Amino acid sequence: MDGSRPIRLGIMGFGQTGRQIYELAAASSDIAVIAVADVGRPDILHYLLQSEAQDPTQFRLEGNFLSTDRQRTRLMSIDTPAEMPWDIFDVDMVIDATGVYRSEADMRSHLAGGAPRVVIRTLPDDNIDRIVIPEINGSSADVRDRMISAASPTTSALCLLLHILSEHFVIECGSMTTVHAYTSDQALQDYAGSDYRRSRAAPKNIIPNGHDAGRWLGHILPSFAGKIHTSTLNVPVQEGCLLDTTLILDSDTVTAEDVNEIMRAGAQKYPSSVSVVEDPIVSSDVLGSDYSLLFDAKGTLKAGDHFMKTLGWYETRGHAARMLDVARLYAELDRQQEVSS
Repeated sequence: MDGSRPIRLGIMGFGQTGRQIYELAAASSDIAVIAVADVGRPDILHYLLQSEAQDPTQFRLEGNFLSTDRQRTRLMSIDTPAEMPWDIFDVDMVIDATGVYRSEADMRSHLAGGAPRVVIRTLPDDNIDRIVIPEINGSSADVRDRMISAASPTTSALCLLLHILSEHFVIECGSMTTVHAYTSDQALQDYAGSDYRRSRAAPKNIIPNGHDAGRWLGHILPSFAGKIHTSTLNVPVQEGCLLDTTLILDSDTVTAEDVNEIMRAGAQKYPSSVSVVEDPIVSSDVLGSDYSLLFDAKGTLKAGDHFMKTLGWYETRGHAARMLDVARLYAELDRQQEVSS
C-alpha cells in the first residue's frame, strides 16, 4: 500500500459504532471512508450522524453520498455481506460494525465481494485468522491475515488491565463483570427473545448475561486462558460501561496503591488507549472518551490477603478508535510488503 494515500476503508453497519468510526476517520488525514453499507435511508443516517457528532456541520448529504471537505462516501442500501460489491469501490479493507455478522461464513462473504481484508467489531463466532488488540499483540499480526477481530469494547478494556498488571504481579485467577449499557438487540418491552432473561425489558431491568471474553481471552493473552470468568449485567443506562474485576494475586504484600501506581505507569506507556481517573466519576462522565480503559483509582480495594478489586470505565467510542488503529496496523504491513517485493 502506498503510504502517500489514505487507507481506503469500507464500513458495513452505520449504527452507533459505525457512526463513531466514520466520525473519527473523518477527523484523520490517513483514512478515507469510501463506502458505507446500511439498510437505513440516507437522510436518516445523515440525521443520526449529525445528532451525535462533536462537529455536526462538517457532514453533508449529497444524494446518496456523505461528504466532508476531505472525503466523499457512497451510501449503499445493503442488508448482508453477500450483497455488497466492495470490489467496485477499491477498498483496502472493510470494517463490519454491525455486531451481527461475526461468523467465518459472513467474513468470507465480504472477501468474496472484493474486500481484501475484513475486521469485525466483536469477538467472532468461530474460525478467524486473528484477534488483535494493537497494544497487546499487534506484533503478532501477519500480512496474510484476512479475517480479523478487533475484540470488543469489554474485551479490550479487560485485556489492557490484565496485560498491564501481569507485567508486575502474578495473577492466579479472577472474575470480571461488565456493568453494561443495554444494547440494540434487547427489547424495550417484555418480548419473547433468545432466552428468559433477555426477554425482559432493557430500560427497566438489570439483566444478567454471559460474556464471550473468557472464551477468547487465551487467544490474546495466552497466560490467562481459562483463568478469568466473565459475565455481564445489562443495566437501564443507554451509554457508558463499568468493568468490575476481582483478581487473586499470589502475593499478600501488594496494596491497592501499588495497583494504582502500576496502572498510572501503564497509562503513560499506552497514552492513546489507557487513562487513570482520580476523581469520583460516574458512567455519564465517560461519554465521548476515546480511551479503551479509564481506570478508576478510587475503585481499587483490597479484601483479605490476596483479593484485589478494580473498576474501569469505557464506552464504544474508544473501541471505534482502536478499530481504526487495527486498520492502520494492517495498512502498514501491506506497505512494508510492497516495499520489500
